[in-house]
Amino acid sequence: MASSVNMDPDVARRLFEEGATLVLLGVPQGTELGIDCKSWQVGPRFRGVKMIPPGLHFLHYCSVNTPKCGGEIGPKTGLFLNLNPREILLANWDPKEEDFSFSASQNDEEVSRIRANLQDLDPFLGPYPYEVMRKWVSLTDHLNEEVATKLQPLSGRICAFSDVIPELQLKHTKDRVEQNLPSNDTACQSMKEGLDKLPRMKQREGTQLRFSVIPKKTYPPGATPAQITQCSLDLSYALETVLETHHKLQPLNLLGELQFAFVCFLIGNVYEGFEHWKNLLAVLCRSEEAMRRHKELYLGLIAVLYHQLGEIPPEFFVDIVSQNNFLTSTLQDFFQFVSGPGVDGSLRKRAEKFKAHVTKKFHWDFDADMDDCAPVVVELPEGVTLD
Repeated sequence: MASSVNMDPDVARRLFEEGATLVLLGVPQGTELGIDCKSWQVGPRFRGVKMIPPGLHFLHYCSVNTPKCGGEIGPKTGLFLNLNPREILLANWDPKEEDFSFSASQNDEEVSRIRANLQDLDPFLGPYPYEVMRKWVSLTDHLNEEVATKLQPLSGRICAFSDVIPELQLKHTKDRVEQNLPSNDTACQSMKEGLDKLPRMKQREGTQLRFSVIPKKTYPPGATPAQITQCSLDLSYALETVLETHHKLQPLNLLGELQFAFVCFLIGNVYEGFEHWKNLLAVLCRSEEAMRRHKELYLGLIAVLYHQLGEIPPEFFVDIVSQNNFLTSTLQDFFQFVSGPGVDGSLRKRAEKFKAHVTKKFHWDFDADMDDCAPVVVELPEGVTLD
């Protein structure tokens, strides 16, 4: 494990003196482990990572079976860590749980012992991959410890695969009978019957990501039909509800949540992160009235998207079934709304530059005739009516 870029000597000295150290003991050889945007396969001498810039980082890892057992790679697990200057964070690998235990970090005596022997440990510590630092900062500049702690599961672990358990413990036939469920001792006559026999699953308590809830109803209670239509076209009510409920004191933390979801997906392989990123982006880009009220939020959004879109190939955003690119339609709405009356001039100019950049980079046409998406008026034959 070594950095692929020769670090500036002054930077190296500063990180050596002020950087944090992550001591990871007992990690099995072959484990895939990474920090932020870089990962490696652990060798026999690995004991951790040194010279880590202070701040928020994402530690991620996959347990690997021994070659004798097939060498399969397990699902990725990750966690956000906020590291202080010169901090030593100590963790031991738990082979039974196939996870890290950070309980040793609570033992001041043990941490002091590690600090006293840090020079002896140094040859076994890999340097932080400084070549990815700029990328990591660009992907997380609005994400802080407070937001990360608020959003990640209570367990502290972000897992690529959900940890699920049955909603009901039905160990015996009589248990299924009591719940009016079909018996398992008869052959299925249909797909529906087969599905009904499968246990209903739920995520284990404490393992769920705690994203902001985007309201399903995008209009206020008691709205008139005209208001419902307006709120379906302009999602400002839904956006303001999210800001008021989850980010009232710091509206820009919503951008931190957008970055958190993106990192969970991009690095953590969590599909739920992608879905939330997509839904949150749709609300932000289709909130016309909010663009007039939240200039800083939308200036920040453009910068966030600029860096995020550079990390994923454009074909990824195309729906396999419909062949529709959700991002082009979402951004098309954004560019239309942000060029409307009442929007701050600096925001409008920044959006125009971003539009030109995305058009050049991905060859997406945002000026296509939007009438193609308009409802079609059908003339009914004479004498035919709709009930």
